[in-house]
Amino acid sequence: MDNTTHFGYKTVAESDKAGKVAEVFHSVAARYDVMNDLMSMGLHRVWKQFTIATSGVRPGNRVLDVAGGTADLTRLFLKKVGPTGQVWLTDINSSMLTVGRDRMLDEGQAIPVAQCDGEKLPFPDNYFDCISVAFGLRNMTHKDAALRDMYRVLRPGGRLLVLEFSKVWKPLAPIYDAYSFKLLPVMGKLIAKDAESYQYLAESIRMHPDQETLKTMMSEAGFAKVDYFNLSGGVVALHKGYKY
Repeated sequence: MDNTTHFGYKTVAESDKAGKVAEVFHSVAARYDVMNDLMSMGLHRVWKQFTIATSGVRPGNRVLDVAGGTADLTRLFLKKVGPTGQVWLTDINSSMLTVGRDRMLDEGQAIPVAQCDGEKLPFPDNYFDCISVAFGLRNMTHKDAALRDMYRVLRPGGRLLVLEFSKVWKPLAPIYDAYSFKLLPVMGKLIAKDAESYQYLAESIRMHPDQETLKTMMSEAGFAKVDYFNLSGGVVALHKGYKY
């Protein structure tokens, strides 16, 4: 009998979740960047710049951008690694990956791109200096397996950066809930022509592990010195861990 998991607030068979998530991102890919700017009032750019600033990435490093989608982090990492480094853009969703790949080509950057599952990365052990996953971990069915595989492909001394929506500061919760469940689906309907996908987005955020739980999960996957930074009152958290 198939195990079950959550898809937003719904309970679905584990074997069905990836397909349902894929439908969401095939639907929103074309308007994803526009919606990100509107939903966060541009703050997602600040969160991503902070991620890059704390990454420790240097010229010549190898970086893996898991669930990299439209390549926001990839293009910022490219500036850090320089011509002697390498940044891989990966995503399980072909529509998102196509947007990111085309964006980089339009900017004159022919980068390595791979459509792959974040739970089963097609890379050798001990290969990357840094791995990032921004707003992608919460959509994965087996987060523990994904974290273990990211640990596997990191070299000793490498680090994982997980930028994800998290548990908001309690006094902000009523306002945040009203925004998420009332305004966000309306914006999705008007801008992306898809209210249902943005309803899922709000629900998936609430089902994602909170800051301390994710910290524990990263430690259990093998990461050392795991810590996190709350951004914008805990709307988002950046977790960082090392492979020793």
